[in-house]
Amino acid sequence: MTGLHAHLVARINADGPLSIADYMADCLLHPDWGYYATRDPLGAAGDFTTAPEISQMFGELIGLALAQSWMDQGGPTPFALAELGPGRGTLMADILRAARAVPGFHTAMRLCLVEASPALREAQAHALSGYDATWYDSAADLPDLPLFLVANEFFDALPIRQFIRDGDGWRERRIGADEDGALTFGLTDATPQPALAHRIADTRDGDLIETCAPGTAIAATIGARIAARGGTALIIDYGEWRSLGDTFQALRGHAHADPLEAPGTADLTAHVDFESLASAAAPAAHTRLTPQGVFLERLGITTRAQALAARLSGEALDAHVAAHRRLTHPDEMGTLFKVMALHPANTDPPPGLSQ
Repeated sequence: MTGLHAHLVARINADGPLSIADYMADCLLHPDWGYYATRDPLGAAGDFTTAPEISQMFGELIGLALAQSWMDQGGPTPFALAELGPGRGTLMADILRAARAVPGFHTAMRLCLVEASPALREAQAHALSGYDATWYDSAADLPDLPLFLVANEFFDALPIRQFIRDGDGWRERRIGADEDGALTFGLTDATPQPALAHRIADTRDGDLIETCAPGTAIAATIGARIAARGGTALIIDYGEWRSLGDTFQALRGHAHADPLEAPGTADLTAHVDFESLASAAAPAAHTRLTPQGVFLERLGITTRAQALAARLSGEALDAHVAAHRRLTHPDEMGTLFKVMALHPANTDPPPGLSQ
């Protein structure tokens, strides 16, 4: 039994079964044994690969979309250019390179990175060594400025809770331990959940839904800032408009794994409930939820891909074509990943998205 496994069993023995949210928080962020606290999870040597690691085109188009939105809102100076969960810093480096062509953007920006992992902060500092960046522990700590923000595969890693409908009540799915210390799923008794009253109309007995209190709190913080000061937030993640069904999963070595096996050694995620983020972000406006492939095509990824391809040949060209397909094709990331933006109610949505 690993250190984290023993710690979790001790918590369960002392306080009873854990919510999935408490389990995820320990597995991902425990200071000694947490997944993000102890490793760089990205790339071929890690457990998963994100869109910025696949191709520079992704970050370039995001950067130009944010810069256009900044110009459309009058080019406020200064403003916060922020990323939640910046990974290795690849996405922000590509955003900054593309936005350098926009007059005044770099001069006006204050570069802000929200990152909890010491290992990833170090990687970000290296990738962004030419820039004056400031790191923050939470979105609530961001400076009180117009906010132009991107969150790519950030909300999916926030701790969730799972509830199964039972009549007019809900049974929460929790994690306990058997007599041998193996972690197991169980259910609480059915209780009323006033926060889920709106889901009675569209669910049946036995349906499972997921909630993410940290995600809605962050969306509320971002939405309030954008409504008051201006800006745009691009949220890119896998998920649907409304949660329904069990999406809690683990990834280890680019393959699905048992989320209760070897805690702290796999990435734990769940699909994002975009409706809850949009509702929490009011009074900021939100755009229509749009597939990533459609969003990138509207921003001109095919034209950019063709321009880059003209300078490539052989294996490099094959890899470039494969990257374009992976980002946009419906059978790859093009449909699985969705995009939604938050923006002030009196402004147009950012490029690539609609109301």
